[in-house]
Amino acid sequence: MVRLQMKDMTRPDEVRPFPRGRVEIFELDDVVVGRTVFEPGWHWAEDVKPIAGTELCEYHHLGYVVTGKFHVVMADGTSLDFGPNQAFEIPPGHDAWVVGDDPWVTIDFAGMRSFGRSVVGSGERILATLLFTDIVDSTATAERIGDAAWRELLAQHNERLRFELDRFRGREVGTTGDGFLALFDGSARAVRCADGMRSAAGTLGLQIRAGIHTGEVELTAGNVRGQAVHAAARILALASASEILISGTTHDLVAGSGLVFVSKGEFELKGLTGPRAVYALAAATPLPSSVSEVRS
Repeated sequence: MVRLQMKDMTRPDEVRPFPRGRVEIFELDDVVVGRTVFEPGWHWAEDVKPIAGTELCEYHHLGYVVTGKFHVVMADGTSLDFGPNQAFEIPPGHDAWVVGDDPWVTIDFAGMRSFGRSVVGSGERILATLLFTDIVDSTATAERIGDAAWRELLAQHNERLRFELDRFRGREVGTTGDGFLALFDGSARAVRCADGMRSAAGTLGLQIRAGIHTGEVELTAGNVRGQAVHAAARILALASASEILISGTTHDLVAGSGLVFVSKGEFELKGLTGPRAVYALAAATPLPSSVSEVRS
């Protein structure tokens, strides 16, 4: 439930330090606002990469520059400088560093819930839950409303679904044109996030579908690899409009979470051996509004 509230920006709920910088975290129920303070010489590749364990920063950032200058380089080589009194949006898959002698201080409204925390174990592969989404009949909708209106609708869709990703500690891996691929360290959170995404899309008059699977993946620069990714994509392909499908593996992991499913049977998934059990989300008990409950 959204409620009227305020936050004292001199009293962070958490201070997350790392070499030559820190993030101050301010929680407003499901919303997390971060204040970053990166000192001169700070470089993501040197100061945060060892913590994150990924080749590039895989968080989406949206905010406002208070002081300092920043240089951002995307995986494809695209780069941009940011300075005081500028708003910014930085997609996943980037490196960045402070330019000059002034600290980079920002207010960041996205990507701060888990920024600066390790998301990998000691090896190259991790166990994760993968979520794929896409918009049902997106091509027909774009043709019906026109290119300009479709771009605006898609931008609203992305904004609202990214809010749900941040709310449930999902990590955006990439977009598929009209959907998302996201990574979670909790299976129940992935399913609840998909449920929230479905509701959020519905407020825009859109229907989405989702496929979820849990397995080992390899993190690479701006992407994830492994059989689990293919399994999640194949499960998405089985879903009908507004349907959230999960694998048998994920179904076993969410037992006792308050999520109710119905069996869809067993399917041979293209490129994968053996029949796989698939379940559809039937109901999800409401969560309390506190962030601590969402994080459990």
